[in-house]
Amino acid sequence: MQRYFIPPERLVSGKAVIEGDDARHLALVMRARIGDRIVVSDGRGRTVLAEIAELDKTKVTATVIEPLPADAEPAVHVWIAQSLPKGDKMETVIQKCTEIGATRIIPFLSERTVVRYNPPAEEKRLQRWRKIAKEAAEQAHRDKVPEIEAPMTWKQLLQAASDADAALFCYERENGRTLGEQLKYLFSRKAEKPVRTVLIVVGPEGGFTEREVKEAEAAGIVPVSMGRRILRAETAGMVGLACVLYEAGEMGG
Repeated sequence: MQRYFIPPERLVSGKAVIEGDDARHLALVMRARIGDRIVVSDGRGRTVLAEIAELDKTKVTATVIEPLPADAEPAVHVWIAQSLPKGDKMETVIQKCTEIGATRIIPFLSERTVVRYNPPAEEKRLQRWRKIAKEAAEQAHRDKVPEIEAPMTWKQLLQAASDADAALFCYERENGRTLGEQLKYLFSRKAEKPVRTVLIVVGPEGGFTEREVKEAEAAGIVPVSMGRRILRAETAGMVGLACVLYEAGEMGG
């Protein structure tokens, strides 16, 4: 059944109002009709079954039939911090990490980031990223759309890391601690505290500098190895996310 996210203020008084591109998609692409049923979510965890009552290519009004269980979100919140990669790779990271179950995606700038950062164009790009996340969340039948942050500086990211219960960064030169070992500890009875939020930090194509490694460790971010194979920058976050959710029992673990 087709699923759409709408702002919370459009899901009130037993009505769901869909406008813009989504209304056009329903009317012209899906060729919906009065009486068809759809799933609507406010993006904050409230999901309902609704029946289309009014329809045109600019606005669709549906009557709420019943609330639906909001059980598609993982109990553990995983944040993916991704140093801006080249080309359109960030779009792939956002799309796939949303499908897998990330709750927050944080682009950031590091010393070896090669992408030119153009502040005047950033708002347009951020809106595109958020649209990609919304569409991926709809496709994956999620109850919430992950937060897509505006790009942070390295210093801002280090400060944001303190908000997570555990923070890890993927480091190809780490020879001791592996991601798997660290996750088993975090979700075991030996852990110092329950872990509900995990931050995974992924560097740029050229990797982290020695200075960044030292600053990350000083901020409490733990370096971990992803294994004997070197992953591409846009792949590491997806693998790390899947590993966290598996170890937390969210993917059959």
